[in-house]
Amino acid sequence: MYGLKEEPKQPFQFDLEADLKKDPKQAKEMMKNIEERIGTLKNLLRQGAENEDFDEYGVLLHGYAALEKVLKKALKK
Repeated sequence: MYGLKEEPKQPFQFDLEADLKKDPKQAKEMMKNIEERIGTLKNLLRQGAENEDFDEYGVLLHGYAALEKVLKKALKK
């Protein structure tokens, strides 16, 4: 019947999370690389890039920030 299915026992886990839990060294390297790229993008935005580039850099910055959150969550566990 509807609604009587058992709920999954484990919380949702990204594929990336599972891979990084297997290899924590890779996770730390990736985290360092992402932090460097975020810093570079922030510097470019502060310097005032062209309007077209500014929007693209903003989108990239949001993407890297989201990836950083996932990595921090994976490294915390």
